[in-house]
Amino acid sequence: MTRRERTVDVLVVGAGPAGLGAAAELAASGVRRVEVLERERTAGGIPRHCHHAGFGGNRSKGGTDGPAYARRCTAAATRAGATLRTGITVTGWAGPLTLDATGPGGLERITAHAVVLATGARERPRSARLVPGTRPAGVYTTGELQQAVHLHHQHIGTRAVIIGDEPVSIAAAATLRTAGVEVVARVTDRPPALPAALGPRHGAPLLTRTTVTALTGRGRLTGVTVRHQDGRTTTLPCDTVVFTGDWIPDHELARRGDVPLDPGTRGPAYDAAYRTRAAGVFAAGNLLHAVESAGTAAAEGRALAAPVRRHLTAGGWPAGRPALAVAAPLEWIAPNLLCPDGDRPLDNRFTLRTVRPLTAPLLVARQNGRELFRRRLLRPARPGHPFHLPADWLDRADPHGDTVRISVG
Repeated sequence: MTRRERTVDVLVVGAGPAGLGAAAELAASGVRRVEVLERERTAGGIPRHCHHAGFGGNRSKGGTDGPAYARRCTAAATRAGATLRTGITVTGWAGPLTLDATGPGGLERITAHAVVLATGARERPRSARLVPGTRPAGVYTTGELQQAVHLHHQHIGTRAVIIGDEPVSIAAAATLRTAGVEVVARVTDRPPALPAALGPRHGAPLLTRTTVTALTGRGRLTGVTVRHQDGRTTTLPCDTVVFTGDWIPDHELARRGDVPLDPGTRGPAYDAAYRTRAAGVFAAGNLLHAVESAGTAAAEGRALAAPVRRHLTAGGWPAGRPALAVAAPLEWIAPNLLCPDGDRPLDNRFTLRTVRPLTAPLLVARQNGRELFRRRLLRPARPGHPFHLPADWLDRADPHGDTVRISVG
């Protein structure tokens, strides 16, 4: 089969909010050949099948539903002059900035002056969580559930158990209610964030410090067996279970291109200019930090445009940037490389995650034996939710020094 070979200025892989935001800003700022490749038939990413409101608004009000937000992001990119191609799967790398792809038109090899990875994130399915038991019908992740309900209008079931207590579990509960399914319980192995969390929330009890030990049922799910902290086991009768949260960046393409990953986020290591450790390869959105809001992903895509334009004009790529690393109970920090040329993270702050609840945590940053930052946060930090470290100490860090270590003092 004949393979077409082409060259573009910027190749964006992924047409979710981050990729579309990057393409729109790059094309609008005068970059002539910006091309976006998306393996799905429709652009827009996860918001396409999130029918709840709040996309594109502020934290308290405003915005629209997910499909409308996805259409708005898509229209902005195409209106700015970016070329958007759907149904195209990137299969691998043929060189540092050359990607192989396949689609309805056959095989392609595309070389770019800069590559932007915006492949997003996914929830771990039941198999990846190593939940034992039978293999019945009625087992979903949130994304699979939303697609089944909103895109394919499929029958779901009558009684459901939701596994997880991240914000996405609330979206799963709303989707189940839309489908006429009763939510029996929400289950999490985490401790309660507040005493009130022990009671009903969002129409269903939240079982904390509770672990899923098995799924039961042959042709169709009949129950979820759980173990409580005191050792008791219970089987919750249901015909549907939804595994939510436990996000992992969709990093397969980055790994195939030998783009080094951060051990905490499991996405590409990157600095405040969205540069990975692979020259000419940028990244944005939930590939970098699973998972933040669509608005944050889109804002990162737009912010990425300036350093990409700078790279297209001046070339060059920083080498040997020190990493930022965290100590338990912190889980990860993003960005996670020091930026040697003065760029600051989005909103001038780093994003952190913790594996256990923290009340007014005292955050400390050290490098080469020197303390760079020490401040107590006024708000508590919860697992599965972002909290932030101000970046006003970066001028005191040595861009050529050792790893900067962030800990809870």
